[in-house]
Amino acid sequence: MTANPPQTSPYRAAIENYIATHANPTHKFGHQPRLYALTQQIGAGLGPALTYDDDVVFAAVWLHDLGVFIGQRPEDPEALKTWNHVTYIIEKAPAILTEAGFPAEKIPAVLEVIRTHQPQDTPLTVEATIARDADILEQLGAIGITRTLAKLGSDTRFETFTEAHAALKKQLTTLPDQLKLDTSRALAIPRFHIMQSFLDALESEAGQNLY
Repeated sequence: MTANPPQTSPYRAAIENYIATHANPTHKFGHQPRLYALTQQIGAGLGPALTYDDDVVFAAVWLHDLGVFIGQRPEDPEALKTWNHVTYIIEKAPAILTEAGFPAEKIPAVLEVIRTHQPQDTPLTVEATIARDADILEQLGAIGITRTLAKLGSDTRFETFTEAHAALKKQLTTLPDQLKLDTSRALAIPRFHIMQSFLDALESEAGQNLY
């Protein structure tokens, strides 16, 4: 359950507007509201003894990917290969949150969620665990497929269908086991099957000629 149930507030609206203004390409804006909705689903499945601060989760999931937007990340391909978008937003977030009127005492907790939101990280708080699980779920299923293919030509990790196919296979085989919470694992099951079916069909149709 949440320590403070979801609510409309001036600082939440300000954070949303900030990301809406800076999201580039614009399709990246959808990740934030979907991710927050997933955190609410996951949070609803927590036991009554576990509470979390929804304000902290909200701010973290809306801000965590600022550093991957065009205009925020480096334009030089070589610099982009070593770009750390987490370090970037951790440096930028306090000023953004302060300007939005976000409670100052909660900012360190927001930064901790952002710091450990990736699959390779170890979350140390309930808020960070929820956000990290939600971010993993966003890399699975139909949304995971769509997000991966949308990066073709704009992401230094893959430029061909074959490379995107390899990325999807890696997501499918490595990410589900990294989920921490039972609710997250249950939400992953249909996403796993959707992605597996897609990859099976892709391999069947393309054969050796995917490129």
